[in-house]
Amino acid sequence: MPNTGDLPAYRWTVLFASALILAVSMGSIVNGMSAFVIPMQDAYGWERGDIALINVAGIVGLAAGGLIMGPQADRRGTRPVVMFGAFAIGACYLAASLAHALWQFYVLMFLAGFFGAAAIFPPIMASVGNWFPVGAGLAIGIASGGQALGQGGVPFASSFLIKSFGISGALGITGAIMLAVLVPLSLLLRQAPAISGRSASARAVEEKTYPPARLVIPMMSAAILLCCTCMSVPLMHLVPLIQDRGFALDEASSVIFLMLMVAIAGRVAFGKLADIIGALPAYMTATAWMGLLVYGFIWMDSLSGFYLYAVIYGFGYAGVMTGVLVSIASLTHPSRRASAMAIVNLFGWVGHANGGYLGGFLFDMTGDYSMAYAIAAYAAAVNLVIVGTLYMKTRGPRLRAVSA
Repeated sequence: MPNTGDLPAYRWTVLFASALILAVSMGSIVNGMSAFVIPMQDAYGWERGDIALINVAGIVGLAAGGLIMGPQADRRGTRPVVMFGAFAIGACYLAASLAHALWQFYVLMFLAGFFGAAAIFPPIMASVGNWFPVGAGLAIGIASGGQALGQGGVPFASSFLIKSFGISGALGITGAIMLAVLVPLSLLLRQAPAISGRSASARAVEEKTYPPARLVIPMMSAAILLCCTCMSVPLMHLVPLIQDRGFALDEASSVIFLMLMVAIAGRVAFGKLADIIGALPAYMTATAWMGLLVYGFIWMDSLSGFYLYAVIYGFGYAGVMTGVLVSIASLTHPSRRASAMAIVNLFGWVGHANGGYLGGFLFDMTGDYSMAYAIAAYAAAVNLVIVGTLYMKTRGPRLRAVSA
């Protein structure tokens, strides 16, 4: 068993294991189905809105399951909960390789989200914040950078798997990779010593120094609902948008892959920015960046234009999730952080599901993506107002760093 007594050393093992777990699991659930939209449309004749609901089912499962799995991690520890999620998500993808009806994909992706991704995301993000009582912004930025790696890498890899092995083969190979990678990595996770060793009386005293949960959780929930509605439109529908311009699936997937590779740097950079200027100001900066630029994808018509714009958009958009996660960590007590992550992120995943479905629905209704991307920009603007209001109500030293 690794020596967790050496806190400065072992926390980096936890951090990088967490980043890789998030890359594989969240990359598959959040927007991994984006590469399957047109292949499924061609193979089965389903409409894009109906296909997008497969992704929605996974995200809704993630949102609902987090309410159970987050508190379980607070009580039982991170490792057993994440290991359970690793088995669940891998098994669901293996089963999906045998599915051929829409309802089967809906059910299996919901289960993958509820029992798989929900047992991974809130516990891991809370754990990273707990292992890094100082400099949590940078640490959470690195962990969420792993998620960005997966959100770009999984659709990109899926495009080649689909071409070589078909839809069912791609899903089966993805499930096998999940089991082979996620289960061993989950064994490296440990509870932060400083958290597990703290007395109940000490926690009660420390909680009084945090802003009231009745203020933080509702406002952060409303904010993340809107920002995730915005970001999920290009995450789910940038690949189909580029294909509609006449480019091949692998070319379209390479654009979002590039965008999310740049997003790795953006998530880390905005995490460091949160340590410097505060979590909520960093979150507002990233939200403004995303909202101002998201509609610009509609104006692109060349592959080189998409590449360039994806780099610019991707760096700033990436800071949004880092800002959300660092803000939650900054404003909630460590002993209840996984539960808070689960509650707030429930609304984030609902936003992801909303934007993902909205893009497909509005495309089916209007024949293009203009309206969907316009609504995405509007959602980001309203989110900015909410976060600014929360900042004014909670200004203080805890916004600069997570306190132990």
